[in-house]
Amino acid sequence: MRTLSDILEEYEFLEGDERYGLLIELGRTLEPMPDALKTDATLVRGCSASVWVYPVGTEAESLHFLADSNAAITKGIVALVIAAVQDRPAAEVAQMDVMGELAPFDLKSQLSSNRTQGVPNMIALVKEHAARLSA
Repeated sequence: MRTLSDILEEYEFLEGDERYGLLIELGRTLEPMPDALKTDATLVRGCSASVWVYPVGTEAESLHFLADSNAAITKGIVALVIAAVQDRPAAEVAQMDVMGELAPFDLKSQLSSNRTQGVPNMIALVKEHAARLSA
């Protein structure tokens, strides 16, 4: 998976529909999530589309998540969140300002509110998992 800074570098050179295209492409690069993991327990609440996030393993040294969505652009936003936290230490993620990391993408002005309303819930889920592992 690409780093958030690499993605931002490309994102800043694009406009409008090209940015949507990049988000869709990012979503396609997510590690596949088996359908068996797409359950009510892994569903992120508050998203206009279905979004699932599943923490893989219990290693505090390196968090790893599988994630998916049934909507292409939403899946790209999910990929941005995952890029911000993937394979980082749990203690770092628990203290991290993920919304701050995503701020340069200015998603609120680029996308409809329906597409971004579940992002805080997804971030909260990831951070809660990180906090549990780092405690």
